[in-house]
Amino acid sequence: MAYTAADVKKLREQTGAGMMDCKKALDEADGDFAAAEDALRVKGLAAAAKKSSRTAAEGLVGVAVTSDGNGGTRGVAVEVNSETDFVAKNDQFQDFVRNTTQVALGAGSDDVEALKQAAYPAGGTIGDVLTNNVATIGENQQIRRMKTVSVSQGVIVPYVHNAAAPNLGKIGVLVALESAGDKGKLEELGKQIAMHIAAAFPLALAAEDLDADLIERERKVAGDKAAESGKPAEVQAKMIDGAVAKFAKENALLSQLFVMDNKTPVAQVVEQAGKDVGAKIVLTDYVRFQLGEGIEKEESDFAAEVAAAVAG
Repeated sequence: MAYTAADVKKLREQTGAGMMDCKKALDEADGDFAAAEDALRVKGLAAAAKKSSRTAAEGLVGVAVTSDGNGGTRGVAVEVNSETDFVAKNDQFQDFVRNTTQVALGAGSDDVEALKQAAYPAGGTIGDVLTNNVATIGENQQIRRMKTVSVSQGVIVPYVHNAAAPNLGKIGVLVALESAGDKGKLEELGKQIAMHIAAAFPLALAAEDLDADLIERERKVAGDKAAESGKPAEVQAKMIDGAVAKFAKENALLSQLFVMDNKTPVAQVVEQAGKDVGAKIVLTDYVRFQLGEGIEKEESDFAAEVAAAVAG
């Protein structure tokens, strides 16, 4: 069965495979377009499965916000990882992160696996497109996490530090402000708080929200230091409590000193802003996704990798 150059072009557009791979697939399928397409998809899935074990700690964080039409607002942050920073600059990858983040806005939960089953705007599911991207771009890529925040009245303010493209970057922040106040002024406040969050890296909204295991580790470290002081037990106990309280204050958003003046707690900044706009403002939630945080990156010898590739 003969095939034309138009068939090669069409097969390439539908599968994302390279031109020579498409030509070879059509040759092996004796011109049968459907068989060639199936063969390329199987090949792509196999390649994607092989790449899925490789560490992906680069990529992009996407943020998006929408209004529910009734005064409420919803925002979402999504982290999608790749193996190298080069892929983060790839238009195909950026389009995928942007579209996936928009789809995530309508998701009913922060379940990544459920998000992968959602319909992709250009067809298929998000998971299907992700697998195809792994096969065509040639790097492992993963949707790592997502988080949604919302307010019934007020604003969700998005912020991306050092954006690679609009609403895409390495640090993505969302700030949820519940208030009946002027939205323009709330946006200004939210932007300043978002910049603070990007810089100050709070670990929780309030001290009581800090992870219990984290607090216990800090208490142990403080206990070890206090023991080394040789002071009486009652003094050591106060030293430990003071160290833990200081840690909580410095790592909870509401008690952190606002980076804009380095002297006013964020909670007071929000309270004062409420007086200025004539309506109470409550900072109800936030998101801070920093690309690759917590992922253990593999050390590699780039020169050796190049030599191995040439030898292969």
